[in-house]
Amino acid sequence: MDAAAQNDPVQNSSAQDPPVLWAPDPEKARGSRVAGFARWVQEHRGVDDGFTADELDYAGLHDWSVRDLDGFWSAVAENLGVIFHEPPTATLGRREMPGTQWFPGATLNYAEHALTPGPGRGDDDVAAIGIVEDDGPDAYRERVVTHAELRELVGRARAGLAAAGVGRGDRVVALVPNSVETLVAFLATASLGAVWSSCSPDFGSRAVLDRFTQIEPTVLVAVDGYRYNGRAFDVRETVAALQKALPTLRATVLVPHLDPDATLEGTVPWAELTATAAPLEFTHVPFDQPLWVLYSSGTTGLPKGIVQSHGGIVVEHLKALALQYDLGPGDRFLWFTTTGWMMWNFLVGGLLVGSTVVLYDGSPGHPDLDVLWGVVERHRVGVFGTSAPFLQACQKAGLAPGERHDLSGVRTLGSTGSPLAPEQFAWIAESVGAHVQISSMSGGTDVCTAFIASAPTVPVWLGELSCAALGADIHAVDEKGDDVPLSNDPADVGELVINQPMPSMPVALWADPDGSRLREAYFADFPGRWRHGDWLRATPRGSFVISGRSDSTLNRGGVRMGTADLYAVIEGFDEVVDSLVIDTTALGSTEEGALVCFLVLADGASLVDVEPSLRTALRKELSPRHVPDRFVLVDEVPRTLSGKKCEVPVKRILAGVDPEKAVSRGALKNPEALAPFLEMAGRA
Repeated sequence: MDAAAQNDPVQNSSAQDPPVLWAPDPEKARGSRVAGFARWVQEHRGVDDGFTADELDYAGLHDWSVRDLDGFWSAVAENLGVIFHEPPTATLGRREMPGTQWFPGATLNYAEHALTPGPGRGDDDVAAIGIVEDDGPDAYRERVVTHAELRELVGRARAGLAAAGVGRGDRVVALVPNSVETLVAFLATASLGAVWSSCSPDFGSRAVLDRFTQIEPTVLVAVDGYRYNGRAFDVRETVAALQKALPTLRATVLVPHLDPDATLEGTVPWAELTATAAPLEFTHVPFDQPLWVLYSSGTTGLPKGIVQSHGGIVVEHLKALALQYDLGPGDRFLWFTTTGWMMWNFLVGGLLVGSTVVLYDGSPGHPDLDVLWGVVERHRVGVFGTSAPFLQACQKAGLAPGERHDLSGVRTLGSTGSPLAPEQFAWIAESVGAHVQISSMSGGTDVCTAFIASAPTVPVWLGELSCAALGADIHAVDEKGDDVPLSNDPADVGELVINQPMPSMPVALWADPDGSRLREAYFADFPGRWRHGDWLRATPRGSFVISGRSDSTLNRGGVRMGTADLYAVIEGFDEVVDSLVIDTTALGSTEEGALVCFLVLADGASLVDVEPSLRTALRKELSPRHVPDRFVLVDEVPRTLSGKKCEVPVKRILAGVDPEKAVSRGALKNPEALAPFLEMAGRA
């Protein structure tokens, strides 16, 4: 399809196509960074077999990006300004997955890319805006930090960490909120070539220990406490427990986040760590040197330590933020996240492209659900990211942010964490603004990016993720590994696999010397291809629909459907606060088990009143096969620390698996929510 047709909702529509909610303005699209990149590739690399001369041909550009990995990723590195100190001998030394070798021989440092003066990073340019929930009259306090200030702070923190014995390859762990001090500590760690790993301070001590103990840290950075939803939480008891349980620690640094006068025995005050001014320097490390350790949700055992590299993250985040989100100097970037979610790591990458990062720490609902929209207006945020549950909550509350706030500066609204239902797409267009591009994205902690997202030159269709990211070779495949045909039929889903390596894929899992755990996690089902664990439908438009996790997929009467489809219907009822759908069919069973829907109802709602309407809606909007056999009331849905529903662990418990083997309670945000499921399984 040519660019004109692709961007014309009338030409690009059919009886089966969903409506176009947003289409790029051709003039603005041609001024986007991805269009500029396309022109640069054609002019400087002589590419004439990948995409048309029209720089708005995203489909052609994407096709070239996955057919010529060497050409595409070397162009990204050159065009977007990767700072190599030792140049690479090749783009790909080894192509096979796992074990891909990117940019062999190259040396660089992540922090140098974030802090070196350049466009958007002049001394007086604003690097970060910290917004922290407080008990003052405005409920929040703000701090603006220029690049000159940030460079000085990182230089001081770097000197303090070095004095504490931190060097290349050592681990610095942090129990910290999304604050300026956290950003400083991370960049100082990276500048030394050390390895960063963080958890949000609302994590319990066992959950933190399950993560940090694995990587044997040298220094712990921790806050005294935090505020959330109008309440103060002192976490010094947790910090003390971590000190005792982490024998490799040489120092613990206490950041006075809750109380400026806070102390704790055996800790170094943040002010003392950063007391000495020092020049800002960068340790240049190999491209695949570990930058940070992220963690899987850990619902069925210890969380996997996912190791990503300096070079892989620099190249991937430059590509994602500049080309998919059109971020650059002068832009302001906010994603509502905590330091326990990979979106924090993605957010601070805004510094790589010269944007200002807005660091928001607190409840998105305090004093009400309007607070984030007020921040977006006040700071003229261009790209605002959040989660699907937050947007659903705003919709259910009847908010109309576009009427109450001046959101004319918002170009893109990002959503991730779970599939965004069509109803939320429509609400954004109507209540936030028709001018806003909706970027529902899918990726994960495993790659610390999105491999399906949006682009400034691609339309947004109702309920769909607009396009595969450049360099991401995405396919929906059947059990034999063959591509499922492009389709508008919701039943035509397959496993999401990635056929070509991406730079930010893990260089390793922690404590996996022979790589066996890495292969088992991602490559066992389709050797040589990455299996992500989601059900995916690819459409004729180049867009995608995620239907939920493939390991919790419903198979009723031979028809497969992701749980996201049911949640979109069920949680569209105002009476329903939350839900969990479990297919109790035993693994390998020839007989179909019960389909059970667990409901959390709003105050005043009753199951007797809402169940008939739920059954009617599910039968009408999905199919009779997907109407649950039973609806059961519960007080809460069990969720992981990152907020994901615990579908697989609950299914395993109901199937009779020992609860200790089915789920790690320390990985849950609300372990007490397991009680009714244990009782149902006779394990109470």
